[in-house]
Amino acid sequence: MTRIPSKEEILQWISDNPTHAAKRDIAKAFGIKGAARIDLKRVLREMENEGTLTRRRSSYRDREKLPPVSLLQILPPDNNGDLWARPLEWHGEGDAPTILMMLNDEDGLGQGDRILARMTEVGGEEYDYTARLIRKVGTNPLRIVGIYRKAHEGGRIIPVDKGSDKQWIVPANAEHGAKDGELVEAEQSGPKGRLGLPKARIVSRLGDPSAPKAVSLIAIHQHGIPDQFPDEVIAEADKCKPAGLKGREDLRDLPLVTIDPPDARDRDDAVLAIPDDDPNNKGGFLLWVAIADVAHYVRPGSELDREARKRGNSSYFPDRVVPMLPDRLSGDLCSLHEDVPRACMAVQMKIDKDGRKLSHRFTRGLMQSKASLAYEDAQKAINGEPDERTEPLVDTVLRPLWGAYAALKRAREARQPLELDLPERQIVLNDEGQVASIQFKERFDAHKLIEEFMVLANVAAAEELVKHRTPLLFRVHEEPGQEKLENLREVAQASGLVLAKGQVLQTRHLNQLLQQAEGTPNDELINIATLRSMTQAYYSPENFGHFGLALRNYAHFTSPIRRYSDLIVHRALIKAHKWGNDGLSDWDVEHLDATAEQISNTERRSMMAERDTTDRYLAAFMSERVGEIIGGRINGIAKFGVFVKLDESGADALVPIRTLGTEFFEYHQDTQQLVGTRSGMVVAMGQRVTVKLIEALPVTGGITAEIVTLDEKRIANGGGARGRGGKPMKKKLKTSKKKAAIKERKVKRTRR
Repeated sequence: MTRIPSKEEILQWISDNPTHAAKRDIAKAFGIKGAARIDLKRVLREMENEGTLTRRRSSYRDREKLPPVSLLQILPPDNNGDLWARPLEWHGEGDAPTILMMLNDEDGLGQGDRILARMTEVGGEEYDYTARLIRKVGTNPLRIVGIYRKAHEGGRIIPVDKGSDKQWIVPANAEHGAKDGELVEAEQSGPKGRLGLPKARIVSRLGDPSAPKAVSLIAIHQHGIPDQFPDEVIAEADKCKPAGLKGREDLRDLPLVTIDPPDARDRDDAVLAIPDDDPNNKGGFLLWVAIADVAHYVRPGSELDREARKRGNSSYFPDRVVPMLPDRLSGDLCSLHEDVPRACMAVQMKIDKDGRKLSHRFTRGLMQSKASLAYEDAQKAINGEPDERTEPLVDTVLRPLWGAYAALKRAREARQPLELDLPERQIVLNDEGQVASIQFKERFDAHKLIEEFMVLANVAAAEELVKHRTPLLFRVHEEPGQEKLENLREVAQASGLVLAKGQVLQTRHLNQLLQQAEGTPNDELINIATLRSMTQAYYSPENFGHFGLALRNYAHFTSPIRRYSDLIVHRALIKAHKWGNDGLSDWDVEHLDATAEQISNTERRSMMAERDTTDRYLAAFMSERVGEIIGGRINGIAKFGVFVKLDESGADALVPIRTLGTEFFEYHQDTQQLVGTRSGMVVAMGQRVTVKLIEALPVTGGITAEIVTLDEKRIANGGGARGRGGKPMKKKLKTSKKKAAIKERKVKRTRR
């Protein structure tokens, strides 16, 4: 007899598969066939009558509106403590509607909870719907990283998030042995208590928060990046053996070389350029790009595959790397070490003298790198300063590479991709893990050469799979929206520059703006503003092109050791060419949308963790300069203050609006300005300032300062924040603890 799932099981299925919740999907998921479908239909009808499900046929409701009962996921609370939610199923054309949760004390909801909620359309300016809990259908407890402070019974967790003052109560039985002042990881365990603070239980002790090597550890745990491989994943990696020549093209005689940073942790790409002897392609080259064959070792559905997909990518920090693959693969079998045979996926590309790709050919091969070079060494050799290792390679390997790069540069200039010029700062640590210096990373032609080779190989991979009609993940970068473009135009006009209107935006138009700013005091500002106007790149099974690179077809092929997207592209090539049974699986194809969303999210997670780590290291570096006067430039305006990029270190300092003077400042979002209502003083993007460093907190990464001079004019600081008309504003209570104490006193007076 066929078992009918319980209502709870059905709700869980809908929670996990919101886009596949039709009756036939549910029946298929639980193996219900024949007459048993009648019983399933009865259960679903009961759930509709109870209000826990609503039928959502397109003919019965507007696609632009949410159904009266919707599946939601709880978002983090805002600064006012309000909870918001997002719909897990939205079919409208625009952005999903904003939803404010209307809570009872006993609801006990937190970030990550999945719920069924009854919706009420509001249609206001601040939010579109209010929602009330019907029932939870699965939870993902909110994780917190903070400093544990012991109290009489239990204690509290003080957050390490920059700009957050939310605290958590830890009951006496949930301390996990934590000591006062330790860095801990905890998860929410209950709703707010009588003091208005949520409860948490400590799940991990992370040690001394002031220790230098705790900086990246805080970010790793805070953002939920997995940093320990399960035993079964390590065991599977340890069983892997080097690949042989069987079924592969022998490329070991090709003088392929790797060119990487001197501290490279993995080497997954090798390059070669050979002058083309075809008389019809005078001045052209044959380019080779060989990439580690990770797909040979990480098979679909394996433990290695599941863990790699979960991680999505490697995460890089100044003191460590959290790899996507265990070291047995990332640092050994899949790393193209010098003079070691390694399995590879390779592409040979024929280009003409102007860098245009005439043809390409993919192969699965076995290569043997002839040299592992650092960028600096390759550049010195081509500049006439070779060492013992590079001298034999100058004429045979390096000069042809640079010749091909010159051709690719001509193609790039014709294509006009976005040419941002933002100096990259590098945090240099000493042996104890402390910041020794902040340096600008040098960019050589050797860096740009490798970038151009990789871009061309990525284009070839996308075109090859489109030609074979094989599913893949594209790297998508859509053009910026009109609102962001208008903001950029305002910044440009304020700087005396022009970004023309009334035309279909192309990257060459943005490059013209950047060229106008080049060499002016607003050079870096315009580059930053242009970068901020861009949309974020992501992965998708659908091809929407790459705006920033000015390319129609683009996919990531060149870094499968550190990006899951590239592994999917490798599997797609294997499937298209029938190179083995380790190509794209049916499961891979069926879940391409979900994989694209997953790895786009993990990429953003890594970016935020890496940025937070940089902020904390910079705050630690600047903490020794508190009280000093430092130069900088305004690079951000908000209602609550001004952001200043400090000279030399590149750290961002917040200047709270209350420190700007004794008058009220109005925030003009369209022009990105603060304007004093009494004096008319304008604080705007790009202005040069000197600031006094007030505070630098390594634990949170927060840096605060006060402006001393604005465009070389001294401003009157102090006096605290003031309201309209210059009247002093009442100071807000700083912590919920003080609020709770006052409330408690009022309650006691009432009881008396």
